[in-house]
Amino acid sequence: MPDGLPLEGLRVLELGHIFAGPSAGLVLADLGADVIKIERPEDGDQSRGMPAGNWATFHFLNRNKRSAAIDLKGSREGRELFLRLVGSADVVIDNFGHGVVEGLGLGWDVLSRANPRLIYLAVKGFLPGPYEARPFLDELAQMSAGLAFMTGPRGQPTRAGASIVDVGAAAYGVIGVLAALQQRARTGRGQKITSGLYETTVFWVGQWLAAHAATGEPSVPLPEMRQGTRMGWGVYQLFTAADGEEVFIGITSNGHWERFCKAFGLDDLLADERLADNARRVAARGWLPARLAEEMRRYPSAELAERLERARVPFAPLRRPDQLVDDAHLNASGQFVDTPLPGRGAAKLPKLPVRSTAFELGLRRPAPRLGEHTREVLEETGLSTDAIEALASRRVIA
Repeated sequence: MPDGLPLEGLRVLELGHIFAGPSAGLVLADLGADVIKIERPEDGDQSRGMPAGNWATFHFLNRNKRSAAIDLKGSREGRELFLRLVGSADVVIDNFGHGVVEGLGLGWDVLSRANPRLIYLAVKGFLPGPYEARPFLDELAQMSAGLAFMTGPRGQPTRAGASIVDVGAAAYGVIGVLAALQQRARTGRGQKITSGLYETTVFWVGQWLAAHAATGEPSVPLPEMRQGTRMGWGVYQLFTAADGEEVFIGITSNGHWERFCKAFGLDDLLADERLADNARRVAARGWLPARLAEEMRRYPSAELAERLERARVPFAPLRRPDQLVDDAHLNASGQFVDTPLPGRGAAKLPKLPVRSTAFELGLRRPAPRLGEHTREVLEETGLSTDAIEALASRRVIA
């Protein structure tokens, strides 16, 4: 049987909203940490009330957490309560704007004096430096760090179709937290970890910085570069099937090419010396893709997939995210968590993309109602029921 979750016993206070901070908290919560989400008593995390179905993201990113509604901005007592919680915490996640927690008197300098063993994760727009005070967002990072330029056609910079920078910065921040916990086990001291949206995106375009260093040439957008040609692969693109669906086929070796040709009866192409290796197939891009497109249009997408899988040729159907809930692999491997959505029943939402032989990931508790665990959390600090009710009557908590 699997053991308990690896971060059981770790207590985390999350000062996060919308995406980046909650993503960091989600990773730690799914791995077993007791993540207490500190929210504004009036309306909580902004994502709770987002329009057009986006409110459901709250239930994706905040499973396995508790919610304590405490007024940090307008109440000195609320800030004192937070410091009380910090005394028994292992990690604090701060995803507020630059200088916000410091303005509340709850920055790293203050919290580390209250708890010298504390690990403090700040997920910010920038790492410390000239830009650090700028307001910043996921999409801005993609624009300013070159990712949008590389993704879209020249003159049409395109952001990725998900909040990848928020999630990436959160994930790198969590890596830093886990390293800091390991270091604390040796030294007994906490530390501050900062993760930046901008620097996360710069790290991702590092391959293009390396290419520029090697060639001296300015970067070229991927659609213009033609990734397959750049890598020396002659067949590396989408093809349209007979039913109008699209399938990406990536032939990156001579073995792939041989099996591909045999799978589709393309004996003439297999025998053609102009296509005998990757370099020659790249040189044939002026005519080869059109010929293959004609062949692929003869088959419905399901048959294309069946033949390509049987031949062990890399391929992928082009899909919308909503189609993934019916994906055979994801369902058979148990990669979805049935997550309650208020008024909508259960939604299939993804687990963390890791698998262990020692523990199992899953839903221990659904995303909390605003302030659902406020009293429970405060009782754990030793506050009496009367004291807690008095705080509630003064609207310090909810």
